[in-house]
Amino acid sequence: MDGKAAGHRLSGLAARFGLDWRGEDVLLQGVSTLQAAEPAPGSLAFLANPAYRRHLASTRAAAVLLHPAEAAVCPVPVLLSDTPYASYARIAALFEPKPNRPAGVHPSAVVDTTAQIDPSAHVGAQAVIGAGSRIAARAVVGPGCVVGEDCVLGEDCELVARVTLVRRVRLGRRVLVHPGAVLGADGFGIAVEGGSWLKVPQLGGVVIGDDCEIGANTTIDRGAIEDTVLEEDVRLDNQIQIGHNVHIGAHTAMAGCAAIAGSTRIGRWCLIGGGAGIVGHISITDRVSIAAMSLVTGSIEQPGEYASGTPLLPKRQWRRNAVRFGQLDRIVRALKTQEFVPHD
Repeated sequence: MDGKAAGHRLSGLAARFGLDWRGEDVLLQGVSTLQAAEPAPGSLAFLANPAYRRHLASTRAAAVLLHPAEAAVCPVPVLLSDTPYASYARIAALFEPKPNRPAGVHPSAVVDTTAQIDPSAHVGAQAVIGAGSRIAARAVVGPGCVVGEDCVLGEDCELVARVTLVRRVRLGRRVLVHPGAVLGADGFGIAVEGGSWLKVPQLGGVVIGDDCEIGANTTIDRGAIEDTVLEEDVRLDNQIQIGHNVHIGAHTAMAGCAAIAGSTRIGRWCLIGGGAGIVGHISITDRVSIAAMSLVTGSIEQPGEYASGTPLLPKRQWRRNAVRFGQLDRIVRALKTQEFVPHD
């Protein structure tokens, strides 16, 4: 009987994850939001964001996972955690349905004779494994994936579906790559000669550390000479562009549609907001947070929060402000020539 069918007692979840609990020892068979939860079958809701506190009193959940400070006003049994969202992530995984991925190679897959595939690995329908590539124990190559020449998938990696590893891509252990991602394609290297463009060969590879996650349709270019590198536990959202020779430090996370130009180094524990753009050949130190839609044009040497751009305004007001942005330099220079006398 799988975990979802059998369910989990509140007391069992508390013991398993080192949490306290109060109230009736209810049977839980899934997770839900505070608003959408129903008492049968038993749903576990959670409160991690104060913006949703208003839904707590009326929730129909069988139990709620929340911070101890919120427990007194909860009308149903509770699981108590100092970090409720992290605890929710661990518990929700127990209810996540897992596809059946039997060990072995699907008959429709195409595997080069020089490739090495561990007997416990799974290679799905219509997948292609190129020359010299190695698939480690319990790794999953989903349907329609292409693993090109000289690639390595570490233990327990998963390419969900239609993932392409072009060539010279190294994945550590437990790397998860979502559909449509392309790793190891040519970086954007061109030189000008005689009025036309000359392609610069891309001779490096891509190295991905343990426990990284790469979102759908994200692209990570291989290096021009040295490798493009993601250290361990880097988390990339969907539709992100990582240019050639970029180096991203451990535990950094990036939201969707961010773009990092070539040869930039990003430190550890950084947070890059959605749609942010970072130019090439700069460095960003550890523990930097960059707001969504920001443009980073120079190195950042001090940890902290950074932002650029202007917030949304009515169009007419924005147009007036945009005109004044272009006048700022002239205005400042003019003001510097004036002698200011403080008002009483």
